[in-house]
Amino acid sequence: MATKRTKIEWTDKTWNPITGCTKISQGCAHCYAEVMTRRLNAMGLPKYADGFKVSLHEDCLLEPLEWKQPHTIFVCSMSDIFHKDVPFEFVDKIMATIRKTPQHRYQILTKRAERMAEYFSTRVIPKNAWLGVTVEAQSSKNRIECLRQLAAPIRFLSCEPLLEDLGELNLQNIDWVIVGGESGMSARPMKEDWVLSIKQQTELQGSAFFFKQWGTWGSDGVKRNKHKNGKLLKGRVFQAMPA
Repeated sequence: MATKRTKIEWTDKTWNPITGCTKISQGCAHCYAEVMTRRLNAMGLPKYADGFKVSLHEDCLLEPLEWKQPHTIFVCSMSDIFHKDVPFEFVDKIMATIRKTPQHRYQILTKRAERMAEYFSTRVIPKNAWLGVTVEAQSSKNRIECLRQLAAPIRFLSCEPLLEDLGELNLQNIDWVIVGGESGMSARPMKEDWVLSIKQQTELQGSAFFFKQWGTWGSDGVKRNKHKNGKLLKGRVFQAMPA
């Protein structure tokens, strides 16, 4: 495994040819990328000069070609590749880089599942691109249906921040489910029962289950530093990766 370049536990590098976004659903309320962008802007990094406005970075498109060792790469951790302000022609350029670097596997996560489905309705999904959608609340479960229809090598859900009990989930054709609580001063609590329900459903339906963290609120319902709350679920670490 390559040296970690990111604190996100389910990947080892991030690649941001797009930065900036706009809020679209409940999970966006306390967006970590927006907070991070403000910090980077204050530090004077030219890439973040326009703040959290959607910005395309042509000069970053070929970065992965320089990484010779295989990596698992989270694409657009500071944006959403399928934001309405990102032209499909620019997404084409991102996909071209993905195809040119078969040694890497790329994780593409979106809250805009319908636009992702529209894009891939006329294009072939790269063999080394995993596709995922964020499902943080029952109101966003419809995104799973869009994802299920796409012939990606790995299809995954990110239930982070998990904001409520998701109820019954149809995980047909879903290979991997990531669950995590929210972090930060304004974080909303996540209940253990919600997590256990998802875990049980992944076991019954054959999806890999990855519990990332509790976040600011612990399993005991106490608010504290997220590192102290940790990532134990019923005393164990559950961080399976898809086959």
